[in-house]
Amino acid sequence: MTTGNQERIDAAEQSLVLATLEPDQLAEAKKQHVPRRRLNGVELVVLWCLRIYLLFMVAVVIYQAWVGTH
Repeated sequence: MTTGNQERIDAAEQSLVLATLEPDQLAEAKKQHVPRRRLNGVELVVLWCLRIYLLFMVAVVIYQAWVGTH
């Protein structure tokens, strides 16, 4: 099946092609640019909450390590 100038291959053909590549050719074939995803509002809020939680937990661990040595 042809889409524009690109041909589409099924999974069996793709796995056959990948199996016949040399290791360096396979590594090069796997290097495909994946664009950044645009996040919606809820996803951004969740990520920022996780970042804040991570910073808080790092501070707790540092505090516990400092108090434990004194």
